Amino acid sequence: MTGKVEAGAAPRRVLVTGASRGIGRAIAIALARDGYDLALSYLRGKAEAGETAAEVAAIGRRASLLSFDLADRQACADAIGADVDAHGAYWGVVLNAGIHQDGPFPGLSEQAWDRVLRTNLDGFYNVLRLLVLPMLRLRSGGRIVTLSSLAGITGNRGQVNYAASKAGIIAATKSLALELAKRQVTVNCVAPGWIDTEMLEGADRTALAAGVPLRRLGTPEDVASAVSFLFSEGASYITAQVLSVNGGLL
Repeated sequence: MTGKVEAGAAPRRVLVTGASRGIGRAIAIALARDGYDLALSYLRGKAEAGETAAEVAAIGRRASLLSFDLADRQACADAIGADVDAHGAYWGVVLNAGIHQDGPFPGLSEQAWDRVLRTNLDGFYNVLRLLVLPMLRLRSGGRIVTLSSLAGITGNRGQVNYAASKAGIIAATKSLALELAKRQVTVNCVAPGWIDTEMLEGADRTALAAGVPLRRLGTPEDVASAVSFLFSEGASYITAQVLSVNGGLL
């Protein structure tokens, strides 16, 4: 079951961060097919973000483009505030954007620690704190989906900073879900495993796939389908949960 907007219903807007390519683009396309208008954020790759917006338009939905760094609190406030003023509050948010800077912990630089935590975890605060009250004022419920990672659940060698940020997102998601439940806003987390995107650049994809019980890497569309489900009416009684999309990895 997907989160299709009922025919004749007023359009609902969803912000998708990191929507220029990979998982973010797949999520944007899936939600557009479900009938949502979109705000698409990106940091780099304006041309790619434009391509995502064009795909959304071809489906028959509207898309606005926002450029900001999740780690920059003021930039988030400026870009999101301007979009909300121009187009109205978001009914849903998919917090997808994130980065990694891997390395063994003893040699992990201060910059690598700070940049990953400030983007991935501070980004949760920098984006969502601006959107919750306008969402509640719509008085029509809402959906928030964050993206964590298998590393945030199990840990991963060489990714202490990344795993810490993604585990923090899970805890923040569960806590926010409890705060917003009485207003019928669900808040859930999707935790992908090995997904075939540019994040695996340089990795042995064959070896990774061999270690997955389903014997393949995931696709961005696999993750997008999970997000689409969490936006659906069929998921309206699901909140404060982590949905792992990882081919059976434990």
